[in-house]
Amino acid sequence: MNHLKEFEEIIGYKFTDQSLLKTALTHSSFANENRSKNILYNERLEFLGDSVLSLIVSNYLFENYTKLPEGDLTKARATIVCERSLQECAMNIELGNFLILGKGEERSGGRTRASILADAFEALIAAIYLDGGFSVTREWLLGQLYDTILLAVKGKTFTDYKTAFQELMQKKGLANICYHVVGESGPDHSKVFFVHLSVNDQVMGQGEGSSKKNAEQMAARDALAKLGDAHGR
Repeated sequence: MNHLKEFEEIIGYKFTDQSLLKTALTHSSFANENRSKNILYNERLEFLGDSVLSLIVSNYLFENYTKLPEGDLTKARATIVCERSLQECAMNIELGNFLILGKGEERSGGRTRASILADAFEALIAAIYLDGGFSVTREWLLGQLYDTILLAVKGKTFTDYKTAFQELMQKKGLANICYHVVGESGPDHSKVFFVHLSVNDQVMGQGEGSSKKNAEQMAARDALAKLGDAHGR
């Protein structure tokens, strides 16, 4: 129970029915290793979560990007709901640390496997939907996907901008790269962080994101774009 409560604090949502959360975090490998106990696992929730995810993202894009044609909307949605994107979301909420895995899957690195993380994130979406309803799920999910949506509608996919910026600075012989959180807004479950990137005390870029890590990535991207580097375009 403490395990589940800790995860609830991280995601900013408290379940009325914690059995839904436990099922969302339970991988089939654990159920298979304990067949006599008839343990529920997350594949059915994943099925539902996939549809809820698609509907929320499609509706958001349709309502907020009225000038995008159907083809661009489809491409943006595909980028947002892809395995890599969902893996990033799962990593941002430390989902892998709370997965209930079988011993074999644990040994083989299941906690960091992209497919397992993405599937479990979809299962979590379904669990929140069944527990709290569509509106609550929509608000929570859009908070998690904030950065991904901004990039997707611009035709971009995830890039490690921080590493790219650091490598560029090293080539220029510059050091003392610092990221500073200069503000934050929104409720706990849907916060937006604002970050400045400084090099030798000079602000080079600004970014915002649903986590400090993502805001730092956006600040690095902004700095790269201002420097005219290909990685920032």
